[in-house]
Amino acid sequence: MELSLVPVLTVFILLALSGAAYFAANKTGIPHTVILVVLGVFLIPLSHVSGFGYLDTFRLTPELLFYIFLPTLIFESAFNMNIRRLSADAVPVAILSIVSLLVSAFVVAGAIWLILPLVGLPLSFPIAFVFGALISATDPVAVLALFKEYGAPRRLAMIFEGESLFNDGTSFALFLIAIEIAVKGTFSTGTLLEGTLSFVLMIVGGALFGLILGGLFSKAIGYAKSNESVAITLMLVLAHTTFLLSEFVSEHVVIAGFPVHLSSIIATTIAAMVVGNYGRAKLPQHAEAFIEHFWGQIAFFANSLVFILIGTLAVSLPLNSHGLILPILLVILIVVVARALSIYPVVGAWNRLAEPFGAIPLAWQHLLAWGSLRGALAVTMALLIPTDWMISTPVYTGSVHDVLLAFTTGCIFATLFVKATTIGPMMRHLKVDRLNPLEQAEHDVARAHIYANVTAHIDSFGTKGYLPKAVAKNLHDRYAERFAESKTACDEACLQTGLGNAALRIWAIGVEKQALSTLYRYGEIDEPVYKRILDKLTIRLEHAEAGYSSSEIHLAFDRDIFEWFALQARRVLRTKMNPSEPRTSYMYYRALSILASKAIKELQTLKKMHDPVFPAALIEETIAVYETFRGHTLETLRAVEKTNAELASELSRDLAGRAVLKVEERILDEFYDREAVTPKVYLGLRTELAEEATRA
Repeated sequence: MELSLVPVLTVFILLALSGAAYFAANKTGIPHTVILVVLGVFLIPLSHVSGFGYLDTFRLTPELLFYIFLPTLIFESAFNMNIRRLSADAVPVAILSIVSLLVSAFVVAGAIWLILPLVGLPLSFPIAFVFGALISATDPVAVLALFKEYGAPRRLAMIFEGESLFNDGTSFALFLIAIEIAVKGTFSTGTLLEGTLSFVLMIVGGALFGLILGGLFSKAIGYAKSNESVAITLMLVLAHTTFLLSEFVSEHVVIAGFPVHLSSIIATTIAAMVVGNYGRAKLPQHAEAFIEHFWGQIAFFANSLVFILIGTLAVSLPLNSHGLILPILLVILIVVVARALSIYPVVGAWNRLAEPFGAIPLAWQHLLAWGSLRGALAVTMALLIPTDWMISTPVYTGSVHDVLLAFTTGCIFATLFVKATTIGPMMRHLKVDRLNPLEQAEHDVARAHIYANVTAHIDSFGTKGYLPKAVAKNLHDRYAERFAESKTACDEACLQTGLGNAALRIWAIGVEKQALSTLYRYGEIDEPVYKRILDKLTIRLEHAEAGYSSSEIHLAFDRDIFEWFALQARRVLRTKMNPSEPRTSYMYYRALSILASKAIKELQTLKKMHDPVFPAALIEETIAVYETFRGHTLETLRAVEKTNAELASELSRDLAGRAVLKVEERILDEFYDREAVTPKVYLGLRTELAEEATRA
């Protein structure tokens, strides 16, 4: 499509319509994606009205979907995925994204091959398998938007997101192999084995390629963090760079006569996860927030255009004239049944192995089966089917491309108009959206804390004369009443065994994680120390959320799968990274003592509240645990200093300088935000402060 004024104007009009659709979705409760598709359906008739003809100039093409929209949507979803939480459910996610996908693909293919001849549309098994491969991929963006809206449990959302992201890659790899087999016209044991080998190599190769690129970009972002613009640029270009390089390798690289095929979707997913979990932490806080908002906004744009254009695509298909309505309805039913058959038996088998830990409840299985929405990837694969691949049947003669595209569009419409609109009521019926006891305790604590602080601010405003006395008293009484209600709920929650303790531990761990991030950003700890402590905090958080009664702070060092790969790479490259090295040990124990001090300070602030949210005895108990741990940590730190006095003195001066720089920059940022200094003065002072800290 040639770029010109009219298509560009159409894009911006469609984005404006998407914004209006968002407000309509909030008003009506209808999912945003459903309204977008309806808009697309009505755009084609509107384009025939005088003055609106340009609305039909921007169409979905395979290139637009595959090279522009798809990498964006995949990267945004994977970028915000927590690796540790995913690792905890790695096995069920792998089973769902590979085993369940294969089951669904073969069931769909077999049913189409057996049933559609009864309505005059016989399709060969290879053609049916091509459709089975492309329709078995779920859309993570559409599903997660609904899950966030209706409040799905975090673990369920993680399993669904992990499955959706990784089955995108496995589905596309399977689709490419199915196309190749179907075009060859042979389906033998040899081609099946060859296809299986190619499938495995595409997935494994794509994962390794994404891991390498994600690691390289994370390192580059760390080196460039002094120049925020360069660091941000590296992070922004990673998505399409990984995707396009994977495609380039797949098309041009041959090793020992064997073409190297990589799954570009898997590669982009893994690269995004690595950078999202490791590279992002190296950026300044405001830059990190910018990156997160940027990718969210770009994904919103891409998703909006895709679903609007799916609506226009559906209207342009001449379904009724070719007698495809009945086959499409049958295919929709087949896909629904196939999804159910790919979930219940497979997850049931996993549950028997995983009990009692890691099992997936039956209510969640219902949502996994019913919430399998289809979106951009299915359309992309359907559009990639060769247009010169022809068939002749009693009810249809023409391109396989058009038939499978009609099937795909029909399934997308069914999932959006039926599944997407009913998933909310289904979650409420299954009581999946309800808060568990710990979440309810966290809810009550948060409300009480908010109301206590608001009441204090209202009193301050009244004393300072910011508010009339009558208004201040009215507001004070209103919020004091709300605080009293929330405080009663907190007291009841804290009386339940372990709930109050877990909620307070989670609150304190949050303080530690925030302090840890600040230490890392200002260079007071290096990456290995940061990851080591972050892993400890994450494990403690998981233990608290799981209801474990232990309040021990010091836990064994644990690594996620990507950290394990990084460690192996360091060993291969003979890179030194010894956790017991004096420099590393000094930073590690110093950081632990700082985090404990931060937590103690915040806990003491809680205790000094006029009416503490948590029981005073519980706060004192938690403070005692932290003080004990801080004491042991400081003893170990002093031992390291005594053994390595010269190094400790040098590090102490260096880290103290970085801490002072942190304070200086914070004060300077406040001046800049108030416009007390011009941008030129701000940049000059920032550079001067950094140079002074380096000289010190």
